[in-house]
Amino acid sequence: MSGIKLYDKTFQLFLRSEFIQQTVKKMADRITLDLKDQNPVFISVLNGAFIFTADLMRHLHFNCHVSFVKLSTYRNDSSTGTYKELIGLNEDITGRTVVITEDIIDTGATITFILEKIKKNNPAEIRTAALFLKPEACRTDIHADYIGLEVPNDFIVGYGLDYNGLGRNFKDVYKIEN
Repeated sequence: MSGIKLYDKTFQLFLRSEFIQQTVKKMADRITLDLKDQNPVFISVLNGAFIFTADLMRHLHFNCHVSFVKLSTYRNDSSTGTYKELIGLNEDITGRTVVITEDIIDTGATITFILEKIKKNNPAEIRTAALFLKPEACRTDIHADYIGLEVPNDFIVGYGLDYNGLGRNFKDVYKIEN
C-alpha cells in the first residue's frame, strides 16, 4: 500500500517492512555482541514497542528475560507531557543488566521518565534500544545505546506506532501527509 487513512489523517508510505526487519536484525547483532553473556532483562514499553520487541527477541539467541511496562502519554498525534503508568515493572532487576526497548524516541521525555523509574530498582546497568529516533524533536540530553534509524520529525504510524489506537498493525511505516 502506498498510503492509508486513519480517522481524519492520510499517511503515505515511508519505510517498507523489509528494510525495518533488516534494521532490527542489525540491532540484535550489536546487542548480542555486547550482552550475550549477561542474561539481560529487556523491558518493553507498551503499546508501541511490542512488535519491535517481539522481532528483536526472535534474533537474540542467548539467555534473556522480557517484561513490559505501559505508559500513556499521547492524545491524538502529540504528546500530552503527562505520564500515566498503566502497567508497572514486575521483575526483580536488582543487579541485572536492563535494556529498555522503545518504538520511538521523539522528545526524549518518556525514555527519561522510564530511566528514572528503573534506576530506583538498582539494576547493574541500563541500556536503551529504540527502533526510531527523531533528533530534531529531542529536547533532552538522552543517550540511546542502540538506535535503528534516525527519522525526520514527522508523525509516523505502523509497525506498532499508532494514531489514536489505529495503525499499529501495518507492517510498513507511514508518515503523515502535510
